Amino acid sequence: MSARTAPGAALRRRLAEPRPLLAPGVYDALTALLAQQAGFEALYLSGGAVAYTQLGRSDVGLTTATETAQVLARITDRVDLPVIVDADTGYGNALNVQRTVRDLERAGAAMIQLEDQDFPKRCGHLAGKALVSQAEMCGKLKAALDARRDTDTLILARTDAVAVEGLEAAFARAEAYAECGVDGLFIEALRTREDMATACRRFGPRLPLLANMIEGGLTPVSRATDLGDLGFRIVIFPGGTARWVAAGLQHYFQTLASEGSTGSLRPQMLDFDQLNAVIGTPELLARGRDYADPATAPR
Repeated sequence: MSARTAPGAALRRRLAEPRPLLAPGVYDALTALLAQQAGFEALYLSGGAVAYTQLGRSDVGLTTATETAQVLARITDRVDLPVIVDADTGYGNALNVQRTVRDLERAGAAMIQLEDQDFPKRCGHLAGKALVSQAEMCGKLKAALDARRDTDTLILARTDAVAVEGLEAAFARAEAYAECGVDGLFIEALRTREDMATACRRFGPRLPLLANMIEGGLTPVSRATDLGDLGFRIVIFPGGTARWVAAGLQHYFQTLASEGSTGSLRPQMLDFDQLNAVIGTPELLARGRDYADPATAPR
């Protein structure tokens, strides 16, 4: 990255601070821009959000590495915040993982998350998951670490073993993944605050631990500050953006269909000029005018 700090290096520095990092879920360049304007320090792109918004489908392994990389590239072209990217299972075996890491790193990922589910994977809060062996996952993590072009591109290991093999087995897997040399851990779908505290005591002093907040999911939803007090270093609300937008659009479309107009919705909307101000249209047009006159074009 030329004059700009590499995204992984920026994220690594931020994670060295004691306060937890709150990363909202985004799914395109507009949601990323709005999150940046709201003052967030990092973003999270989930595989579920890509499936919901790009395919209108469930998070059950239908998306591809290429689709995720394309969404990520559009986000990192618009905003300069570090993005944590959910790479699902790596979309295949260890060799697929290496290609996925290279593609996502090239698209601007700061941290790449890989999970130990078997294919086809499922959202971590859906029933019926299956896992690859611990040995296979360790091989995939080592492949991911070897594939990085920049060692500041962070690799986050996620285990879904709590729901499949139990808490202690999940902790054993997390220990093995930590020994591979990953940069962070994510123990998915912890069921109680006590389990969350236990995970933080065991792993928090060694590696950044991620807490996943899903509205209606299996893990108790808490404030980022409370999770930071437990010992979590990263807190994500990965799908809340899509759920909020879906609820709002249901209301919008139902109202438009029944009333034939958006008049009653105007107080809840940005108008034409307001939206253009948010996305920077005046500045973009001014830049175009500058380039039209070589004497005033930026150098």
